[in-house]
Amino acid sequence: MNDELYMRRALELARLGSGYTHPNPMVGCVVVYDGRIIGEGWHRAYGGPHAEVNAIASIEDKHLLPKSRVYVTLEPCSHFGKTPPCADLLISSGVRDVVICNTDPNPRVAGRGIKKLFDAGAQVKVGVLEEEGLELNKRFFTFHTQKRPYILLKWAESADGFISGPNNRQVQISGPLSRRLVHKWRSEEQAIMVGSHTAACDNPRLDTRLWPGHNPLRVVIDRKLQLPTHLHLFDKSQPTVVYTYLQQEQMHENLQFVQLREEEPFLAQVMQDLHERNVLSLLVEGGTYLLNSLLKENLWDEALCFKSKTRVLGDGTGAPIMAQGQLLEVQTVGSDQLFHYRNNLSTLHIS
Repeated sequence: MNDELYMRRALELARLGSGYTHPNPMVGCVVVYDGRIIGEGWHRAYGGPHAEVNAIASIEDKHLLPKSRVYVTLEPCSHFGKTPPCADLLISSGVRDVVICNTDPNPRVAGRGIKKLFDAGAQVKVGVLEEEGLELNKRFFTFHTQKRPYILLKWAESADGFISGPNNRQVQISGPLSRRLVHKWRSEEQAIMVGSHTAACDNPRLDTRLWPGHNPLRVVIDRKLQLPTHLHLFDKSQPTVVYTYLQQEQMHENLQFVQLREEEPFLAQVMQDLHERNVLSLLVEGGTYLLNSLLKENLWDEALCFKSKTRVLGDGTGAPIMAQGQLLEVQTVGSDQLFHYRNNLSTLHIS
């Protein structure tokens, strides 16, 4: 049997859960009997049935399972969470041949699902299209191996390298297609962060009004609690966390203030708190000071920069400095160019 062919199909299925499964990973499953796919499924949304459950449910003749090979993109879970263990389901269904893309880095699983299958007498093959699986669930792997969210930096700069005009004047730099793409990205990430300067000057909403999908958790940096309360960020329309050095007693359903310790690194504390909140991914939309701080402290995984082909400002706030990072590709998006970088110093480790 062509293991890579069927695993690639399982990875395709897994991607259909993008933006809906966090803090769980995206997982796909394919069941093959006699060279023919007889069942397939994916994890559609957090709290719902896992990929293996959906794949087995789609099979008309369950008697074929003991003679089938099951392909799953991530090690079947071995513990009770929102749903029962998938390893137990495979065993009770009579499955004796399982091919796995990646082992699960979650300490609650971490090889236990594979051991259950082995102990039950199943043949297990691990590591088929391993790199592709790691790329698919890079947020999940980073969260568990580095104990922080997967961090994506995003900004737009003029043709001459500025992100705002003189005296911090807000200027629309990117085109409508780029703005719509950003809203798509927001729908795919769990949280979105801005610094106090951007919050005060731009008064952003940080929602997904230009694209269907979930609004992310808004994360605001306001060390001295100087931001005015009339900003959109404080309208309680979506969950918002404000990180500060000062104590703030006000608590609302969708607005929370978190006091951090001044004697410890600020951004490291933010990432630790987000990790404790089970936030797998964080999109950072500025401004320059915050973006440069994350770049300097090596707290980033990818960077996405829209550079206008036509907009020239002449003066203003300079764009972040990309001193390191691998340029993966340059795309044309309407009137802009999109530069996509990856931080090669932030290495994922396969368990």
